Amino acid sequence: MTKYEQLLNNLDTLKFKINHELINEVLTDIDNTNISIIEGLLKITELEKEERRKSRDIINIRVASFPFIKTLDDFDFNYQPTINESLIRNLAAGSFIYNKENIIFYGNSGTGKTHLATALGIASIKNNFSTYFIKASKLFENLVKAKEQNRLEDRLKQYCKYQVLIIDELGYLPINKEDSTLFFQLVDRRYETKSTIITTNISFNNWQSIFQDSKTTAAIVDRLLHHSKIITIAGKSYRLKDILSEEQKQ
Repeated sequence: MTKYEQLLNNLDTLKFKINHELINEVLTDIDNTNISIIEGLLKITELEKEERRKSRDIINIRVASFPFIKTLDDFDFNYQPTINESLIRNLAAGSFIYNKENIIFYGNSGTGKTHLATALGIASIKNNFSTYFIKASKLFENLVKAKEQNRLEDRLKQYCKYQVLIIDELGYLPINKEDSTLFFQLVDRRYETKSTIITTNISFNNWQSIFQDSKTTAAIVDRLLHHSKIITIAGKSYRLKDILSEEQKQ
């Protein structure tokens, strides 16, 4: 076995993810004295770090349970001119997570709320923040089931461990008083400690119609709105856009 083969074998044994072609390029640069040995080793380790970051992101994005994989680059801001693109891209940098702020996307069905929430979630993962996505209906189902099985504390701890928790489609179904109390416990525990992203089609003035209890509603809204960014989307439905685009092609 040549020393070159030994090198590649050692890198494979050490589970280096960088492919051999990139290693060859760096070694060629060193041979041609384009770069020093230290610069070459630095370049190899930087490439390896990037490959490991990509692998980590792929795993964490899968674990986060997003309904689809879409980024901000996939979003047509021209179709939704009411959205401040600069604000959204600044949020994607992760400052709201450092500041323990919440984000509330409010708008009619189909206006891109879930897309934007998912895109921010993916950006959060790439910024190395633990993130999880869940539909509101599934969240309530899990909380109720956990309480019935005397595992509510464990379930709340699970949802509170994520630095970013995305709750999608809050308000599409009414929530009884007992379930509202469970949700308040989750919101209260995450308050000023973690960031929560919520999408909803119900204005805050009408949230009592969701939770059906004025005191609980007030407590939930108070904690969610404090230190929060509220993004209202008043545009047209993306689904309508897709339908019209298909009709124009025919």
